Amino acid sequence: MSYAHLLPPSWKTEVGAWLAEDTPSFDYGGFVVGEAQRTAFLLGKGSQTAVLAGSPFVSEIFTQLGCTVEWHIEEGDTFEPVKHVATVTGPARHLLLGERVALNLLARCSGIATKSKRIKDLARGYGFNGIVAGTRKTTPGFRLVEKYGMLVGGIDPHRHDLSSMIMLKDNHIWSAGSITAAVQRARQVGGFSLLLDVEVQSEAEADEAIDAGADVIMLDNMEGEQLVSVARSLREKWAGKRKFLLETSGNITEANLQERASNDVDILSTSTVHQSVQHIDFSLKIQKPRVD
Repeated sequence: MSYAHLLPPSWKTEVGAWLAEDTPSFDYGGFVVGEAQRTAFLLGKGSQTAVLAGSPFVSEIFTQLGCTVEWHIEEGDTFEPVKHVATVTGPARHLLLGERVALNLLARCSGIATKSKRIKDLARGYGFNGIVAGTRKTTPGFRLVEKYGMLVGGIDPHRHDLSSMIMLKDNHIWSAGSITAAVQRARQVGGFSLLLDVEVQSEAEADEAIDAGADVIMLDNMEGEQLVSVARSLREKWAGKRKFLLETSGNITEANLQERASNDVDILSTSTVHQSVQHIDFSLKIQKPRVD
């Protein structure tokens, strides 16, 4: 199984754009080092156990620069620092053209994968058997990499964009006039192929959303006893009448994860796996040529 097989045809064009952004005119450092063939070691550093994520992007960065990458661990593998994760070979100035673009990407993607794995492992440790997911609170222009990192870390990336699932939040509902009206309008255009996720603030709103035909009920910012009580009440009330999933979301962190990781809900979604996540430190070190 290769996570790279998930990537759309456009992703290699994005890599080219990243390189163009980083060197928009003269490459002054490249002038200094020239094009002598060199070998560089890609090292996973920092102080924590980490998950490697982003290797297809890094390989493509250096491929576009005429370099080769040999990976010494697999995508999704966990490693302890300091780890020699790959060897990159090519002209010195080309190695340096790709260095910072590759390191920045790898640092963030691996950080997201590492955090995603940690949150999922914690949730499983608390006995939660449902879906652990990210959110759509991603960086504009970098969404593909961030969603990819979630997948490598072992969680559900949630919806990718406004076109991949219908989610009706408070602003949609207020603008439409009611939950029922919002759901009915969404169904008119969304058809059978799109799930409909509705954010609710109370059990009464959840009842309205379920009755209107929502597929997923997001119990937004409900915590502790309230979350469990509402979830259980909804399941008992609608048993045999409607099929739906219950989602808990909003302000979920490692600190309060245990009280939100309840098997009374089906989905636990949190932006903590990708917003403000700690990056994983990597470095690229060109090796001194051997003198015979």
